Amino acid sequence: MTSRLAALVVLVALVAAACSGSSSPSMSGAPASAAARVELTIYAAASLQGVLGQAKAAYEAAVPGTILTISTDSSAALETKIEQGAPADVFLSADSANPKKLVDKGLADGNAVVFAGNNLVVIVPTSNPAGIATPADLAKPGIKVIAAGDSVPITTYATKLIANLAREPGYPADFVAAYTANIVSREDNVKAAVAKIELGEGDAAIVYVTDAKASTKVTTVGVPESANAPATYAGVVVKGSPNAAAARGFLAWFAGPDGQAILRTFGFLPPS
Repeated sequence: MTSRLAALVVLVALVAAACSGSSSPSMSGAPASAAARVELTIYAAASLQGVLGQAKAAYEAAVPGTILTISTDSSAALETKIEQGAPADVFLSADSANPKKLVDKGLADGNAVVFAGNNLVVIVPTSNPAGIATPADLAKPGIKVIAAGDSVPITTYATKLIANLAREPGYPADFVAAYTANIVSREDNVKAAVAKIELGEGDAAIVYVTDAKASTKVTTVGVPESANAPATYAGVVVKGSPNAAAARGFLAWFAGPDGQAILRTFGFLPPS
């Protein structure tokens, strides 16, 4: 009886060991699933804030396990952060110049991808206290113009627009100088400029059509099509991204049909 009992104990031990061994693949399977999770940090122009809120939800649903973290600001400020080593995976800019800087400095994984276009418009507070009716009024004495910093892409486009307007019939010879003299504030990015107009802290600002469309507290003053200064938006994968393949996948998706459909609902133009 004693020997039989001992044999039974040994058999139970062997069965337990076998069960323990067979459970190990299942145990290791859970971490494997967790390891499939990919987190991407997207640095993007402030004017893309609304678009990327919707794109984030759509992409995370389309690619399970991928989590997007969106950070928006002036394209110039974000490009500088990336140069200084900020951990971004994808950079989406309101111009093509800032992505090209990263490409030229060897800080991009591949070439820049153009994904959208935009146009410019003048915005005023809904009540339009200054009575601005045309872009020519931006040069009238006493008008308070809100602009952005010199390095912000909207400033480059706005400067070109003002120069184009100065050549339009009916604009005064000193239009550029008078407009420049009316600038009372330079903001960090285009969203901040829009906010000041919404609050009535300025009479007018030149912004992207998409920013005007997103606000319920401003009225637009159109600019002649012949004088507009179309914006080009481009993106790059940041070199050194720990998830370069996933970053390339997101950029391709955003520049592709699915991303274009979202961009279009916010008023962006297709890439030229």
